[in-house]
Amino acid sequence: MVERASHAETVGVIGLGAMGLGTATALLEAGLAVIGCDISDVAREAFESRGGTSVDTPAELARRCSVVLVIVVNAEQVESVLFGETGVVNRLASGSVVMQCATVAPSYAKALGERLDAVGLLMLDAPISGGAVKARQGRLSVMASGREAAYAKAKPVLDAMAETVYRLGGFPGAGSSVKLVNQLLAGVHIAAAAEAMALGIRMGIDPDTLFDVITHSAGNSWMFENRVPHILKGDYTPLSTVDIFVKDLNIVHQAGRELAFCMPVASSALQQFTAASGAGFGREDDSAVVKVYQRLSGITLPAANDAEGGT
Repeated sequence: MVERASHAETVGVIGLGAMGLGTATALLEAGLAVIGCDISDVAREAFESRGGTSVDTPAELARRCSVVLVIVVNAEQVESVLFGETGVVNRLASGSVVMQCATVAPSYAKALGERLDAVGLLMLDAPISGGAVKARQGRLSVMASGREAAYAKAKPVLDAMAETVYRLGGFPGAGSSVKLVNQLLAGVHIAAAAEAMALGIRMGIDPDTLFDVITHSAGNSWMFENRVPHILKGDYTPLSTVDIFVKDLNIVHQAGRELAFCMPVASSALQQFTAASGAGFGREDDSAVVKVYQRLSGITLPAANDAEGGT
């Protein structure tokens, strides 16, 4: 039988990708004791180079932590780090908090809260938004729901990682519901921005000029302004990948099926991201959805060497 930890005041961060590494660093710089965990040697070394401590299994982290942030890709990974052979659930002290920050189905988040409650653990359903830059600055938006005791215990962590904490309800599920609305809009806006730029290029408009006009006009959006520069630079280094939006928009549609609620605009965006993934761009930045239009219409997209002033 696995023994639980008896006491710990350290924060654990499981998942040291772009968002997790930035968040763990922000917590560390706020004066909190932080242990990071990732299966990647490179990710752990990156955190250690910033002064952090890291381990390669959730089990090691759990024995030393009373608040654990799970910043992984999907529900399957959440299941693994919580309930897998080296998972944290049976090793955390009673009353510890699990902050579930991944984008998952609201129904899954609700059920997860009930499972953790049954073994004496608190849960904050706490999806995050803001990107890698704001994660590093400790300026994320957190869409949180959970019991008051979970908010109270996680307060120092929330204060250090977030610019805004939206308290959306007393039980897990509400936070993930709001995050799903955000992801629907984000995916649609990226797909629309790519289509708009592709149309402009097809009509012979200079893409830099088009970007300047749209960002000063009513058709602008945060995603247009943030993602189109990747297209202009011909730089598809992944910050958030095409496959992330294939996953997230599929979760949107899962929720829609559960509610018998149709979402034709989100469905169209999902098809574009799926097409980009199928064409081999799944691991590229999500702005690479524009390459679908390059394949379909033969437009010439800005190249990286053009952005650098090459020939």
